Amino acid sequence: MTEQIPLADERHEVIRMSRRMVADGLVVGTAGNVSLRRGGLVAVTPSGVEYDRLTFADVPIVDLDGNPVHGSLKPTSELPMHLAAYNRHETGAVVHTHSLYATALSLVRDEVPAVHYQLAEFGGGVRVAEYATFGTARLAENMSAALTGRGACILRNHGTVAVADTLVHAYNRVRQLEWLCQLWLTARQAGEPVLLDEAELARSAEQYATYGQTGTEH
Repeated sequence: MTEQIPLADERHEVIRMSRRMVADGLVVGTAGNVSLRRGGLVAVTPSGVEYDRLTFADVPIVDLDGNPVHGSLKPTSELPMHLAAYNRHETGAVVHTHSLYATALSLVRDEVPAVHYQLAEFGGGVRVAEYATFGTARLAENMSAALTGRGACILRNHGTVAVADTLVHAYNRVRQLEWLCQLWLTARQAGEPVLLDEAELARSAEQYATYGQTGTEH
């Protein structure tokens, strides 16, 4: 009798989004990582494996304490960040990139400037978490603090983290965040960017509350 592999659909989705990160230029090589939760289990990218070589059986499954449940490969070194997001922020998916513009902005800013109303989609100003060595509990702590009340944060000298109920939504957030950072950095080359005020961001947040399709099953 063939063994049933747990979270097969979630594993396929993790692989799909990991490969998309490479195609969209948000990571280089095996950098970055992706995870997707179902109940008390998490499918997460393994450590140091080229994404185009992954099969769904290669994607490790861990519980919310990080204990291995299925799979022979070691989870990403950034597993503490993913677990902190699930255990403290009640999310369903996590995407971590090493995107160029967001990382560049983290070297000179503590928060993403209000250059566009789409910043409201993140729940407010996207913060830059203080630097800590990758894979450490300190980095997970710093990320968690910066992520509080937000849909994403930037890790100083490192990359981005976005959370959402679905992996598609979390991925769209890291792409949007990268664009916002690129916009500010581009504008800064020409002069001092004009920023939106808090009142306009609040109005935009209200608009986002009813944005998109509602009441429709897909």
